[in-house]
Amino acid sequence: MPEILSVTQVTLYLKQLVESDQALQYIWVRGEISNFTLHSSGHMYFTLKDQTSRLRAVMFKRENQWLKFQPYNGLEVVAAGRIAVYQKNGEYQLYVELMEAAGLGSLYLAFEQLKARLAQEGLFAPERKRTIPLLPQKIAVITSPTGAAVRDIIRILRRRHPQVDILIIPAQVQGEMAPASLVAALQIAGSIKELDLVIIGRGGGSAEELWAFNDEGVARAIAACPHPIISGVGHETDVTITDLVADLRAPTPSGAAELSVPEVAEVASRLKLYTDNLYALFSRLCARKRANLERLVFRPVLRQPDRFISVRRQQADEGKEELIRRMQVILEDKRKVLRKELARLDALSPLAVLNRGYSICYRETDGQVVKKSADVAPGERLRVTLGRGQLRTRVEAVEEDVMA
Repeated sequence: MPEILSVTQVTLYLKQLVESDQALQYIWVRGEISNFTLHSSGHMYFTLKDQTSRLRAVMFKRENQWLKFQPYNGLEVVAAGRIAVYQKNGEYQLYVELMEAAGLGSLYLAFEQLKARLAQEGLFAPERKRTIPLLPQKIAVITSPTGAAVRDIIRILRRRHPQVDILIIPAQVQGEMAPASLVAALQIAGSIKELDLVIIGRGGGSAEELWAFNDEGVARAIAACPHPIISGVGHETDVTITDLVADLRAPTPSGAAELSVPEVAEVASRLKLYTDNLYALFSRLCARKRANLERLVFRPVLRQPDRFISVRRQQADEGKEELIRRMQVILEDKRKVLRKELARLDALSPLAVLNRGYSICYRETDGQVVKKSADVAPGERLRVTLGRGQLRTRVEAVEEDVMA
């Protein structure tokens, strides 16, 4: 009999096959939306179809909250995500992570590919971003000289910091020639050494109109510029490559102007507050120090220091005498120990033995101690050490040890 599988076993086996296929873990699909449902949870459920096939799809709230348009039945889109099996229904479906209207699909794909490549190179890394100066004195603005954005930037800069020096570097901000124009403007800004800051951007528009700010050449020119750069392109929901590579992203051109300089009046007010607080703090500190000094002045040790010194002097004399007494006791103890040790050494000394009537006999020829009569021969010269003095003798005869 063949093995009989349950529906669950078959579904799980197919789920494992589908979800282990790396080619299905991130794919782009083009199709028309049908059966679209926006659930109360915020999740979107729909079907992507073409002339011959259908593919169920889901886009959860955490992904679809970033959509720039409202999906509807009949809209042709390009969606990116992974294929997986929904076990409960035994159906495979596309879990959508990104979705754009089909007309923008190719642009969006190009944007994602460029973003991934530049991110891998480190152009978006936080550690390479430069600090925006606190109070810049000269700012270059790269934008269209005739657009509303440049007027808003100048108006806000003048209002917030009337003394700031503004340099307008004109550039095309849309169209085929815009990327080259923006790169040239960035190069001009980079050649001006006295600049403190650069603002680059334009007002809102369609994705195609903003596309110059997704150009790779513009991104690399921003990275190469020696001055800090604030990017303010389009509206708050628009994110471009320029925004990602710049040192600071502003939601709009007006926002870029506000982020570039502080409100001078506010800074002055804050400085005054800090100054007042510092003065008050310093005054309190001086008052405390003055009070401490006055307390010290009236202390007896300062008013009559001779009394304090005389007491300490007497204490020092008493301490000195006590130290001398203790040292004398210690030295006497040491002397007693040394006398005992010298007496013991004297008792063990060979000289003490000689003083009791003994002597030491050496051969003159080699200086060896003579320990028995057999060590010498008749006629041999000897040297004898006594308790006091020495004798030089000659052996007349050698006699054997009678005790042997």
